Amino acid sequence: MSKVIVDEKKIEEILTRGVEDVIDREHLKKRLLAGEKLRVKLGIDPTGPRLHLGRAIALWKLRDLQDLGHQIVLIIGDFTGQLGDASDKDSQRPMKEKEELEKNAREYKKQLNLILDVDKAEVCHNSEWLGKLNFGDVVSLAALFTVRQMLNRRNFRERDEKKQEIGLHEFLYPLMQGYDSVAIEADVETGGSDQLFNLKAGREIQRHFGQAPQDIMTYEMLYGLDGRKMSTSWGNVITLLDDPQDKFGKIMSMKDQQIIDYFRLATRLPLSEIKEIEKALSADNMNPRDAKMRLAFELVKLYHGADEAQKAETEFKKVFQQGQKPSEMERVKIRAISLDSLVQIKAAKSKGEARRLMEQGAVKINDQKKTDWQKGVEVKRGDVIQVGPRKFFEVK
Repeated sequence: MSKVIVDEKKIEEILTRGVEDVIDREHLKKRLLAGEKLRVKLGIDPTGPRLHLGRAIALWKLRDLQDLGHQIVLIIGDFTGQLGDASDKDSQRPMKEKEELEKNAREYKKQLNLILDVDKAEVCHNSEWLGKLNFGDVVSLAALFTVRQMLNRRNFRERDEKKQEIGLHEFLYPLMQGYDSVAIEADVETGGSDQLFNLKAGREIQRHFGQAPQDIMTYEMLYGLDGRKMSTSWGNVITLLDDPQDKFGKIMSMKDQQIIDYFRLATRLPLSEIKEIEKALSADNMNPRDAKMRLAFELVKLYHGADEAQKAETEFKKVFQQGQKPSEMERVKIRAISLDSLVQIKAAKSKGEARRLMEQGAVKINDQKKTDWQKGVEVKRGDVIQVGPRKFFEVK
């Protein structure tokens, strides 16, 4: 059994940096300082193929605890994912197909290795135990809670006030997440601040089964690049699998108000340095562009190394400050620019988006804007197609 490291300074940072709430803080801190080996749980529903920086906040916190010698337990929600967690949603989530979840779960496991030592973690699927519960078991769990408790949750309450439908199955999600904690005998559960109700439900269900209630650690929300909630469908996320240049470019396009939050929540830069950057920005002694440049460098370095971060910075300056073409471009085989071909090369997600891009003058061929979406424009080998500020393609 690996030895647990007691580092008071590190423990204090784990309990404070980017942390919204800890229940029970004194109890958890006492256990960490006592060198007790804790089972730390994180559940992830594989509802999409890529993990984004918002999810990475919890993963880096787990990495810190793993480095101290604690046992990380990752639960892939292949059962709960079919239902969908409504904690952060203002409408019902569509049910997911099992095959899609299984495919996404395989992709998640590869990405988890970018942050955690997955070989040292326990990785399990909650279908292993949730799929074995019978109807009587579900009724027993449901009896631990009331409809009033469920409707006291902000998103359910707001939907109820707006006369929007709430599916009965949505009330079951906290029960399933809570039962996960019983199944793996969690000492600590981590999650976003929007999941607090679910995490507390785990404590109640553990008590029901004679287990000590887990301590809870929730994290601040990292908002998307445009200031809205992070959502893949809105295109305002940075994913772990984005290449270095894409990560760098996305950071440079973000709102200035987001800079410090991203430094705190998405990088490992010491808090003392972040405070100096914040002070310089507040006193107008630092241009927000320069702060973003540092942020982009730190983020790319974290996931790809210093060499790739330097390359991404050099490439960004070359393309966006000096007006040159990228050193490397994706080569595509098309013969004309049209709504269909823009979707085909993944420059746009839909023909509607492709049309908007052309109408806005965001589509260029060899630096010439093409705005007539009704008429296809022929291209030849060697032509450079630019879509928006960051997407470049070379015709092969």
